[in-house]
Amino acid sequence: MRLTLPPRFAGIRVVGDVHGEATPFRAAVEGARERRLFLLQLGDLTDYGPDSPAVLGLMLDLIERGEGLALLGNHDHKLARALAGRPVQVEPDGLGRTLAQFERRADRDALIARTVSALARAPLWLLWRNALFVHGGFHTDMLVRPSPVGADVRRPDALAARALYGETVRGETDSRGFPLRRIDWVNRIPAGLTVYCGHDNRGVGSRPHVVEGGGGGRAVFLDTGAGKGGVLSWLDLAL
Repeated sequence: MRLTLPPRFAGIRVVGDVHGEATPFRAAVEGARERRLFLLQLGDLTDYGPDSPAVLGLMLDLIERGEGLALLGNHDHKLARALAGRPVQVEPDGLGRTLAQFERRADRDALIARTVSALARAPLWLLWRNALFVHGGFHTDMLVRPSPVGADVRRPDALAARALYGETVRGETDSRGFPLRRIDWVNRIPAGLTVYCGHDNRGVGSRPHVVEGGGGGRAVFLDTGAGKGGVLSWLDLAL
């Protein structure tokens, strides 16, 4: 799927994982509007932070006005499954916090309906000029295969799983008990292509982590820990 910008935009603001941090996300949204930038969010809007429903509301407003788009991240995928009544594991500080925040909203039902609709249409990857945007990890098939539609509640196939979760080491976990992730896929990015992704907090402070691949491409990791004690980061890409 290729992104085509309407002529009123001067470029793209690429925003990393938000994880419920509404205040910095609002700053990113307002700054993008001032600079006539289309806002592209790389997935994981919710969980952990203080106000995931407010984050969703800001993003949904952008989508509905044609001023932004959010990719599907693994936390968004899990939220969609929960709202559809599918069995999911509810972590108290993650999805559990988001669902509790929904219950305190006067507009709960309307916001959930809007969220379900948007997540059902959310792409898993996008191409724009010499860039590919994805939440978790890159695969060369993303350059020739369209992003699936309605991937929000289905069990993901291998390519969708790469987009949502990145590349994992089978049977191995990190110190937190999560699947051990690796970024060997960076070496398969073609020369001249930059992959912008989130999912892995590899940055230092507010600086995204940039990895040059062995094939001549590169990856820019924009998750800098928002909602998990870090900050929200974004980059502006001009036309």
